[in-house]
Amino acid sequence: MFSFLPILDRYILKKFLGTFFFSILLIICIVIVFDISEKIEDFITHDIPLKEIVFDYYVNFIPYFVNLFAYLFTFIAVIFFTSRLAARTEIVAMLSGGVSFYRLLRPYMIGATMIAVLSFVLSNYIIPEANKKRLEFESKYVGSHFVNMDQNIHRQVAPGVFIYMERYNSENNVGTRFTLEKFSGMELKMKISAREIRWDSTTSKWSIVDYSGRIINGDKERLFKGAQIDTVINLSPKDFGRVQNVMESMNSTELSQYIANEKIKGSENVHLYEIEKQRRIAFPFATFIMTILGVAVSSRKVRGGIGKQLGIGIAMSFVFIFFMQIFTSYASSGVMHPAVAVWIPNAIFALIAAYMIRTAPK
Repeated sequence: MFSFLPILDRYILKKFLGTFFFSILLIICIVIVFDISEKIEDFITHDIPLKEIVFDYYVNFIPYFVNLFAYLFTFIAVIFFTSRLAARTEIVAMLSGGVSFYRLLRPYMIGATMIAVLSFVLSNYIIPEANKKRLEFESKYVGSHFVNMDQNIHRQVAPGVFIYMERYNSENNVGTRFTLEKFSGMELKMKISAREIRWDSTTSKWSIVDYSGRIINGDKERLFKGAQIDTVINLSPKDFGRVQNVMESMNSTELSQYIANEKIKGSENVHLYEIEKQRRIAFPFATFIMTILGVAVSSRKVRGGIGKQLGIGIAMSFVFIFFMQIFTSYASSGVMHPAVAVWIPNAIFALIAAYMIRTAPK
């Protein structure tokens, strides 16, 4: 497969990718066993066909899990096989044979590029489509059905058009005490108030029930009312769904368009979607940082085997995850811009990797 590469590059690259995919395979098997033990009661209770469990759930669950921690498995894989190379004095032999330390990094970066590209394609295009089937399966069979009971909802659904609902129930797609207002600049042009608003899935329209309103044109005002009327509003039941599920089901193009629409509506959840968009770029990029850091940590030969280096690697992995959670929390609460918060851990660990690679024995 890598016959066009020099022997040294092929040797390191095969060990790198082999260790990475083998570790991923092992952890997937463990996770699936635990997941089955947790959900076996739901599977039996709903009498779910084995074909649906395998192809609708687990086949779509595996890519999601693989991509979730791909950068960390890259880090651990690099530390594991590089430590073994160092313990067998292979790295010393390579450097003694005239290969520079930075030249030694080339196959590592080739492997990191392959994993990063795979992660980017998975997270932005393949996994969202797989998540649609996985989440549909979970909603149908596993756990409790999500019910949205938001209160006092204010949304801008179009430029100058605002809606208000006292309460929205996602179980029956009904909003109560509905108000729609249309402005021209700062001047109110139309206002409709209704007892409730219902989503009609067959026509993909909203039905406004028991409504009254007024149209204002300068000094003139026209009143109207009725029992029910259908209308088209730039709003759908999915806008009230669980934010995490909505994000996970959209590819990169859909997510960008959705963010633009949510900004027009004045949605308070825009920053959550922007965090997801940035994470889909930052996590694949973290693969390069973790690869360099892994080589720096594990390239020297130490007494006592590879246990110490693995311990250091796992500890640094937890620190990276901790930083990601801390700064994501800042972005979620609106304290920091999503792009800044998501990329800060990468920036910090990039500086650490640069320092450690400079001080590594060469």
